[in-house]
Parts: sequence; structure tokens; C-alpha cells
Amino acid sequence: MTHIENIKKLFSKNFVESPLLESFEVGKLYLSSGKLVACDPLITNDMLPFSTEFPKGNFSVLLHKERESNCVAYAEVIFSSAAIEEWKMAVTEGQDVKDLAEEEVFGYPVESGMGCLMDVDTQNSLNELEKRLYHSKGADFMGIYEEFFHDYFFDEKGAIDQYAFLKPSDDHPGTIFAFETGYGEGFYASYIGYDKDHKPVKIITEFIEIS
Repeated sequence: MTHIENIKKLFSKNFVESPLLESFEVGKLYLSSGKLVACDPLITNDMLPFSTEFPKGNFSVLLHKERESNCVAYAEVIFSSAAIEEWKMAVTEGQDVKDLAEEEVFGYPVESGMGCLMDVDTQNSLNELEKRLYHSKGADFMGIYEEFFHDYFFDEKGAIDQYAFLKPSDDHPGTIFAFETGYGEGFYASYIGYDKDHKPVKIITEFIEIS
């Protein structure tokens, strides 16, 4: 599993040492249930949450860009400062890494060029928002990207940034961390670092493998 070995080398410390990457702390993600979802919010917004139970609260989010391309190579959420003892591929219910052939991964497909991380409660809020907009606008509904996501990434001058924190409900504090995925479309896996008590320290989603 070369991906995990590479993740282990890059992310087991509390900072990343690679001249090929530029790292940014970009904000905090709020988890209300501790059940984390990774998906393309435009095409796979029904993805199951990861099987691992994460802490509840606000957690620091980092983006790591490939310097040469300025594309997002990794997204990282940090849950604690504990030492990492073990890395595992993140899976959802019914997935077992023993079923994978060499070089196969579990992950999520991206077709829109955008991925996201969010709590399952926030996922529900996003899906409810889409239904409300669809029923209220009818034939004028242009899709959840145009109706909700677009303004966070573009203004009248063009692109604003490669990521955004979005809040789909005024009645729930949950946030969506949405971002451009690597070079665009693809199938992307996530990896979780655990401490000695098997509690999650951080999760990394890989879009461009940097070795």
C-alpha cells in the first residue's frame, strides 16, 4: 500500500516537510455528530459517512497545494495533537480493505472538479436545501451549484479562491468545507491517522500523490 506509506511520511508529524507542497490553514470545520462525509457535493451528496467516529466540535482544516501547479494536493482535518501510531484507509459501512486488490482504493468519485468534507447532519441540511430550492423555484431551479455553491467561488471579477466554507442551514451550525480537487475529475481516497488509543488524530484526502 504505497499510498499509506507516503501519507505516513508526509503527515505523521504536526507539520509537512516537502519542498513540493505549500501548506495553508484555511479555517475550521464544525462536526455536530462526529460522522464525517467526503464527497463531490454535486453528484455524490448521498455518500455514507466514514465508519470511524470522530470528535464533535470545531477542527482546524489545512490545504496542501502542489507548488508547481498550484492545485490542491491534499485536504487535512486535525482532531488532536497526539502522536500518530497507525494510518488506515478511511472506509464507509460495508467496505473492507481486505477486499481490495493491490493499488485499489476506497474513496469517492469527482466529476464536478469539487470535493467537500462535512458532518452527516450538514449533509442532511444540504439535501434539504436543494429540495426546498427545487420546489420553490420549479422550472427556474438551475441546480444546487448555481443556486448555492457558485457565489462562494466566483464574483463579478471571476474566481475568488480554491476553497470555501459554506453553511446550508440558518438553523444548524454545520459547515461544508468545499474545495477544488487536484487536477479535476478523479477517484479520491482518504486516510486516517490514529493515536495509541485508536482515536483519530487527523484525516487526509489525497488528490495528487506527492512523494
